[in-house]
Amino acid sequence: MRSFPRNVRNLPLCGCLALACLTALPTAVFCQDQSAPMTSPDNSAKNKAHSNTADQQSEATSDRMMTKKIRQSLVADESLSTYGHNVKIITKDGMVTLKGPVHSEDEKSTIASKAAEVAGGPDKVTNQLTVKQ
Repeated sequence: MRSFPRNVRNLPLCGCLALACLTALPTAVFCQDQSAPMTSPDNSAKNKAHSNTADQQSEATSDRMMTKKIRQSLVADESLSTYGHNVKIITKDGMVTLKGPVHSEDEKSTIASKAAEVAGGPDKVTNQLTVKQ
């Protein structure tokens, strides 16, 4: 008979013990709190009220490259929050629109100035970023 190391022989037993522990946990750990009010994650109606949405991003190479350069500039700035790194950047005919929540007025102005640097001036950037409360 072939001999296995002790830890390999006990592997099936460890798996059974882990399964037994999972089934012994209360189901409340895995269930969603039903007492909390339901909110709709869909914000399509709110987005339709905006003049520029992400689906209006131009497919022109120059617009896509400008969006890419702005995004790279934002991601490279480690002082920005995750919100700051993930703002919507919509470029159409060389004009840039920034949308989304940020953590502070400083972050909002930093993002706008980075976009203006790439776009060729602040007159080419519409800053619709909002400070998250």
